[in-house]
Amino acid sequence: MADTDTPPGDDQPAAGPTDDLAPGSLITRDGQLQWAGLLMGPGTPYQIDSNGLSGWEDIPDFDTSDADRPTAHGAWPGSRYAKPRKVSGQIWVLPSAAGDATVTAIRALRQALSLSDDERWLSVRLHGETLVTRARVNQRVLPADRAYATQGVARAAVQWQSDDPRRYSADQQTLSTAPPEPETGLTWPLSWPLDFGPATSTGDVSAENNGSAPTQPVITFTGPCTNPAVTEHTGGRRLRYEIELAPGDQLEVDTAAGTVTLNGTASRRHTAGADSSPEELFAFAPGRFELSFRPEISTPDARMAVSWRSAEW
Repeated sequence: MADTDTPPGDDQPAAGPTDDLAPGSLITRDGQLQWAGLLMGPGTPYQIDSNGLSGWEDIPDFDTSDADRPTAHGAWPGSRYAKPRKVSGQIWVLPSAAGDATVTAIRALRQALSLSDDERWLSVRLHGETLVTRARVNQRVLPADRAYATQGVARAAVQWQSDDPRRYSADQQTLSTAPPEPETGLTWPLSWPLDFGPATSTGDVSAENNGSAPTQPVITFTGPCTNPAVTEHTGGRRLRYEIELAPGDQLEVDTAAGTVTLNGTASRRHTAGADSSPEELFAFAPGRFELSFRPEISTPDARMAVSWRSAEW
């Protein structure tokens, strides 16, 4: 998922309320909420009700595969899978003046909180921490009552739904490595202790998921290499693809979406090897993780890049 974080220039129009801006890019202080290109909270015409948001810090509902014990008390514990997260709140529309200011504020709210099939970034900053999720508007209730008709003040009830119930850090992290290369070797005359020289690349990367939920990365293999493969050592899962990548070719594996794409267009999921894990199961648990890039044939110009966000329940 690409982030749009370039500020508008002289030849670039300002962002609108429906634009899918980089998550949290408009937020400047605690208590603010950014939905697509619309900023709400302190310092804006859209104030969040004192009751705040419901569903944001809650564990989402979940399905379970627990099985009742037929001849004993209790059940056998099974897997748990979270359902979509629903985030609700009330937004006060408080324009600086009635008339045109009210109409402008309401129109922007209508545009942002419209019915759409496309997910956008929902970002919330509390106590210096900005967490984000992809969501769609599920509900918008905006009564045309007396306060709105006479003073331009309105209170809108809003609900968003995140089909991926996890919340993520606003900053996406990326690491890359070349394939492993041997040491430079011994130099003559020999001296003790023997020094084989440093390895140009080990092909390994180590990073961390600082959250409380597993996160799913985007892994990009760049040629030239043959049969690129990556192994995650904590869980032992592996991704391997029986494909030859020419110089500059990129094979992108989006583990959350379960897609494998060559050069941004052609699906290559069918090239997964028999020993390759399902893409959707390739996730980083909370804590540190280590990955090893091991193509079958490669040159030092080959690369593996790993992008992820720390995830929270």
